[in-house]
Amino acid sequence: MKAWNVVTNAEPRDALRLVEAPSPAAGPGMLVLATRAVALNFPDVLLCRGEYQEKPPLPFVPGIELCGTVIGIGEGVTGFHVGDRVVASHLGVMAQEVAVPAASAFPAPESLSDAEAAALCIGYQTGYFGLHRRARIAPGETLLVHAAAGGVGTAAVQLGKAAGATVIGVVGNEAKRLVAEEAGADLVINRTTGDFVEVVNTATGGRGADVIYDPVGGSTFDRSTRCIAFEGRIVVVGFAGGTLQTARMNHALVKNYALLGLHWALYTKKAPELVSEAHEQLTLLADKGLIRPVVTETVPFEDAPDAIQRLGDGTTAGRVVLTL
Repeated sequence: MKAWNVVTNAEPRDALRLVEAPSPAAGPGMLVLATRAVALNFPDVLLCRGEYQEKPPLPFVPGIELCGTVIGIGEGVTGFHVGDRVVASHLGVMAQEVAVPAASAFPAPESLSDAEAAALCIGYQTGYFGLHRRARIAPGETLLVHAAAGGVGTAAVQLGKAAGATVIGVVGNEAKRLVAEEAGADLVINRTTGDFVEVVNTATGGRGADVIYDPVGGSTFDRSTRCIAFEGRIVVVGFAGGTLQTARMNHALVKNYALLGLHWALYTKKAPELVSEAHEQLTLLADKGLIRPVVTETVPFEDAPDAIQRLGDGTTAGRVVLTL
């Protein structure tokens, strides 16, 4: 079978090579999947560059999220059958056949296509834990989502709407505005032409946003503290802007807001039962039509380097998915 390998740490177009590799075996506790679709994520860019928190020895297979068909079941695995369509999140899935821990795999919602199902795990699990478990979002509250046209952002927009919140999205250009609107945002701000602090405060009558979902960091985080409501919650999801957030705790004390970190992968290690529960809830929401991954591009498996490069360059919106 064929697999993409990161053979050197560089930009994706230079880092990746398509190679022939042996088909994986189903070891104890593992499933072997025939890959149907691989959703691209920003960590794929960082893996190519050698900037991700995990640094596998070269060469290695990137990719962390997929939809596939079960073709092999390891010893001790229950609840799966050959032919099941599943979704999974595990490093090393950008290949035609992959072995993943059975604990990382879940039934693919029947209401979603292969490409949509491939994009369900990471973005929506992150959003679900961030908004429901960490921020305890409530109906009638206002949610501000930064990078609202990206994979993580569109998931948060849809989950916020499903929770009964009014959702304000921030994007970087007019094309991305359309993607955030398609995801369901009630109000979308183009940060290059408008001041999101002013718009949020005006739209909420000076109260500010009850929950702010921030995968960007840096100055975006700093400015978010100027439009956070009394007893509001800022969920720190990442720092895609390239600069780590720096909190002014005296400001949090004076304005009575909370800073909440969210590292979704930690739940897979510390409380995997909560991950299973979240998948069940996400499946229900998908089947009701309340959430649906915004897949803006499906790209042939052979064109992975160019697609990952564009993701790294910031020229994509929504989810880009490799199809096999």
